Amino acid sequence: MVIREGERTVLENAALRAELDADGSLVSLVDLATGSETIAPGARAALLQLHRDPPNAWDAWDIDEFYRRTVRDLATPLEVTAGEEDGGARVAFTYSTAAGEGEDSRGVTGAGSTIVKTFVLRPGDESLGIELDLDWKERKKALKLAFPLDVRAAHLSSEIQFGHVDRPIPVNTSWDFARFETCAHRWVHAAEGDFGVALANDSTYGHDVLRTVREFDGGTTTTIRQTLVRAPEFPDPSADKCCYRLRVALRPGAGIPGAIQEGYRLNLPEREVTAATAAGAGAPLVTVQDAAGAGAGAAPGAGSGQVLVETVKLAENRSGDLVLRLYESLGVRAEATLVLDPAPDGGAAPRAPAPDG
Repeated sequence: MVIREGERTVLENAALRAELDADGSLVSLVDLATGSETIAPGARAALLQLHRDPPNAWDAWDIDEFYRRTVRDLATPLEVTAGEEDGGARVAFTYSTAAGEGEDSRGVTGAGSTIVKTFVLRPGDESLGIELDLDWKERKKALKLAFPLDVRAAHLSSEIQFGHVDRPIPVNTSWDFARFETCAHRWVHAAEGDFGVALANDSTYGHDVLRTVREFDGGTTTTIRQTLVRAPEFPDPSADKCCYRLRVALRPGAGIPGAIQEGYRLNLPEREVTAATAAGAGAPLVTVQDAAGAGAGAAPGAGSGQVLVETVKLAENRSGDLVLRLYESLGVRAEATLVLDPAPDGGAAPRAPAPDG
């Protein structure tokens, strides 16, 4: 549902209420289940920020800390459209990296790249979706997407292969300072007590995070930024000049399991298929159950909540064997039961894992 409230636009469903300012920034995101506000007071989230990015060497590989010293917020949309599509609310803001008349470029003059930022909220969604369509033409620039959160997080959890790593946020040492840009696969997660926020992506692996104290109320803001795209000139001056479509999801009130779920949802969305026969529409081929007997079928990322099914595939040797890959996702001990639905022809019992795992 799209609601106009003065100069602001509100997107709302049963789980979330998002408030957008006229400049295209997200100024409020409330988890309706708890009433918790996600965005830091007075801050603008989902803010596009353009930096000069001239590394000392190795353009396509390095990003140097001093890029942060010059930044320009893209906060003057050329066009705004709002409506509903497929039952969901959509609001789109179009920007150009070229400085507008009278606009202070802050030393970061763009080449006229076009960026369309679309907020999406569908019925039943627990996360606010952001779609980014870029026609990127820049030279030695970096584009960031910033989310200042009303969370006092001690560390940032970042997905790695089959798990996650916790990195401290406060900068107390030289090696903390050197960690001005970090990598993550499909999601990052920041939490204060039992309230967490997950930020998932489908193709963006660079992040930076900063914790600051607000002067006006003494509260703490944790700002997470995604590195959307860069514009190196060496070894190929036109390597990154093309069109991109990126997707981001911001989910308040999420724990690590919720972050994992958002990462899978963006990268391996469920596909609906029609069974050729009634028998083909039966139970899942594989189910993972926890110690209490609860579980889920074998969609990627499904499982007991802690032990997840990551891969279901046929063996490459054409034997007809089914290969399953599961992993424990939270970093603590777990018990789970793997239940296989018998094949229609009474297929063979499972064998030991393949030599390559």
